[in-house]
Amino acid sequence: MKHVLLLNLHQKYEGIANGNLTRDLLNEAKTFFTLNGYEVKETTIDEGYDVAEELEKFQWADLFFVQSPVYWMGLPWLGKKYIDEIFSAGVNTVTYASDGRSRNDPSKTYGSGGLMGGKRYMLSFTYNCPESEFDNTKGFFDGLSLDEANIALHKTFQFCGATQYPSFSVHDIYKSEFSLENTLNDLHHRLEENFTSKS
Repeated sequence: MKHVLLLNLHQKYEGIANGNLTRDLLNEAKTFFTLNGYEVKETTIDEGYDVAEELEKFQWADLFFVQSPVYWMGLPWLGKKYIDEIFSAGVNTVTYASDGRSRNDPSKTYGSGGLMGGKRYMLSFTYNCPESEFDNTKGFFDGLSLDEANIALHKTFQFCGATQYPSFSVHDIYKSEFSLENTLNDLHHRLEENFTSKS
C-alpha cells in the first residue's frame, strides 16, 4: 500500500485566515487518496507537533501532499518553522546526509546528498492574488510561474532527493464569486491527472 502524508501548513489569523478552505482542500485530498488505495497520515501544524513523530511520518511516507496558504509571498511562519525543524532534524537519518559535495569526487554536486530518493511531493497553495499575475511579464510576479515563485519550498524537497508532481493553486479566494465546489472539483481533477495516470 502506498503511503501519503498530508501536511496542513495553515496558520490561523482570527477573522482573516481561519483555515476553512485549507481544511476543505485537505479533506478532498484525503478522500481521493483513501479511495485510490493510499494509507493516509496527517499533520496540522497549528495543532502542534512532535519532531520525532514527524520524522517517523517522513520515513513512512512515499508521497507528501503539502497544503498551505501564501502569506506575504511565502509560507506562514509556522510552516517555515516546521520545514526548518523537521528537515534539519532528519539529517543522516531521514531527510539528507550532506549537501552532496565531496572533496574526493568533484562530480558530486551541491544538492545531491538527499535521503528521500524515491519519494514524491505535491504542493498546493491558496492565494488572494489572481492567477493572471503568474506567467505574465507585466504581472506582479514579473513573469515568474507559480513554481518559480515558490522555488524555496521546491528546492527544500529536491535538496533531500524528493521528486515533484505538478502543483495546484487556488486564486482570488476572497472574491464574492469564489466557488468552493468548483475549487474542489479542480483539485480532484489535478489529483487524478497526477496520481491515476502516472503513479
